[in-house]
Amino acid sequence: MKRILFIILAVVGVFLVIAISFTSMAVQRSPISNFSRDLGYGSGGGAPESVAPQMPAMEAPAPAFDSSVTSAEDAYNSSAQSAQVQERLVIENADLAIVVKDPKVRMSEINNLANEFGGYVVSSNLYQSFTSFGMEVPEASIVIRVPSERLDEALARIKENVVDIQSENRSGQDVTNIYVDLQAQLKAKQAAEEKLLEIMDEATRAEDVLAIYLQVQTVQTEIEQLKGQIKYYEESAAMSSISVRLIAEQGTQPIEVGPWKPEGAAKEAIQDLIFFFQNFVDFLVRFVLLTLPALILIAIPLYVVYLGGRAMYRRFRKSRVNAEEVKSDEVKK
Repeated sequence: MKRILFIILAVVGVFLVIAISFTSMAVQRSPISNFSRDLGYGSGGGAPESVAPQMPAMEAPAPAFDSSVTSAEDAYNSSAQSAQVQERLVIENADLAIVVKDPKVRMSEINNLANEFGGYVVSSNLYQSFTSFGMEVPEASIVIRVPSERLDEALARIKENVVDIQSENRSGQDVTNIYVDLQAQLKAKQAAEEKLLEIMDEATRAEDVLAIYLQVQTVQTEIEQLKGQIKYYEESAAMSSISVRLIAEQGTQPIEVGPWKPEGAAKEAIQDLIFFFQNFVDFLVRFVLLTLPALILIAIPLYVVYLGGRAMYRRFRKSRVNAEEVKSDEVKK
């Protein structure tokens, strides 16, 4: 009995030794154990020598990522700074409708005003218009451009000594974002042009040179279009447009009803009667000397045709009657 118990205890001890050995090996292979030993938290204290060469390999991708992030941030900051530094580009225009004594004279004054302010006349037009009562009055329109910094001064000069200001409208359009975008596109196109020219200089085959040349032509055309748009916005912002409509004073005056004068009405009635008698006598003279002879000349041939037709009809009718009488006599016999 003791021998069997000894054998069982020996077998249990062997299994315990094997289990403890496997447990220690699993702990040594655990990444958490290795990580704690690398950080110096294990019983060994120091980091193993194999860790030193692994650290640079883990940190190798970091510089490339940091540099790309830095360059992107720098590009964003530079674009933001350029947008802040860029002066606001605003296109300002004005539209007026004023009542003046003489539109022609005032149009000439506005023309001289544009030249005085360093601007120019875009268009001018002088014409005649009619009021709702049928009265003909002169009217004019003129469009000028003046430096934008003197727009207020020019408007004040135009409104001096006018009879009335019927309407006044002033508008502004901020085109800064469009202008900055066009400049960025222009720089990109110019860089592409330089690169294409370099590639064309290095090309050796004729078909390659021709293909690159066509691309260069396309890019150059786009560059010229962008320059034209940029120039348009710059000039529009630098020179403000003023459109002025000039209305004559008499065209805005109400109709005045004067006092009633019977003697004037009687005089006009007698004069109209005389005109009617003169016209009636002229009509009779023309009727007797022109219209009546013309009607007689037209009626004579028509009457002759009528007589000939009537004679032919009577002859036909008479022959028909005779034929019917003969036929009736034959029937009686």
